[in-house]
Amino acid sequence: MSDTSAVPSGPRPPLPVSIQIDDSDSPTDVLDALVLDRFTTGEQPHSRSTTLDRARPDATLLPPGARVLRGAEEDDRSSVLAEGDGWTILSTRWKHRADVLVTATDPELARRVLDQAVENARDEPEPEPEDVSMGFWYLTPQRGPRRMTRRISATTWDEARPNYTAPVAESMDRLMTLTPDDVSGRLLLLHGPPGTGKTSALRTLARSWQEWCQVDCVLDPERLFNDIGYLMDIAIGEDEDGEKERWRLLLLEDCDELIRGGAKDVAGQALSRLLNLTDGLLGQGRKVLVGLTTNEDVERLHPAVVRPGRCLARIEVGRLTPAESAAWLGREDGVPDEGATLAELFALRRGASPVGLPEPRLPAAGLYL
Repeated sequence: MSDTSAVPSGPRPPLPVSIQIDDSDSPTDVLDALVLDRFTTGEQPHSRSTTLDRARPDATLLPPGARVLRGAEEDDRSSVLAEGDGWTILSTRWKHRADVLVTATDPELARRVLDQAVENARDEPEPEPEDVSMGFWYLTPQRGPRRMTRRISATTWDEARPNYTAPVAESMDRLMTLTPDDVSGRLLLLHGPPGTGKTSALRTLARSWQEWCQVDCVLDPERLFNDIGYLMDIAIGEDEDGEKERWRLLLLEDCDELIRGGAKDVAGQALSRLLNLTDGLLGQGRKVLVGLTTNEDVERLHPAVVRPGRCLARIEVGRLTPAESAAWLGREDGVPDEGATLAELFALRRGASPVGLPEPRLPAAGLYL
């Protein structure tokens, strides 16, 4: 028989709270700590929180009757700490986004106060006809994997088609009209030199597939396959509007190091996890497609990535021919003998010469990659 005489009974004592503040902390950092005081001591042991991707500028983000305790404003954010009977709330606002956290004496009270604070606070701008909804995943040190949605502009394929050389356009024709019943292979690979329009094609694809496929862009793909928790969150997914049956397309841009020929040696298990997500156990039962862009030549890519049957589409996006470039510009003068990339054509339209142009920098070339 075990001796239980030493096991304490009754409520446990509160955890000790220790807050250290130095000159690197700001008033909003202090409010972040203060809101956890009653939760830590157990006075208000229940917490609920939410993030608004876009909050109305005139929304207070406080429930009716809130008593404001402290407020702080900085260049990039403002915070308000308030309380009511049995609850405490911290509302933090950035330029568009807002975080609201509530602690309370019981879970139902926490939920009710949170709902009242954010009621009618979401800013829903009128969608433009060319807009399409896209999710953006990123990993934060404090709160783990996060997903935010934005409406981005995307042209129709008929409008975008002249931006691509004839063989690419023909391959894209089939891709843009794909339906769920046509899906065979889970990997979509667009490769080719910078400035040829790979990212533009993906935005147009998001518009073409919006009826049946949710498109999410992973902002930090280098971290995705090296963090199991992050990968599992994305693999499980976050569906919009409760639409569980839709496909999801995960976009990973500029993945040269992940999928080039020596990737298995350089990136360890990252490549294996990518392939497992597309057609391994991790991807089983999930309607997940993975779209990759790379500036690498296909001969330099890892054979496991480009093997037959794995790719839904593998398209090399290259320069327009001299004749296609001249037709795009509406003139022949200035067109290089080898043809031009989409980025070079836009430069020529603006009056710049592609001769001597600096090598495109990836962060600034997102419109045309």
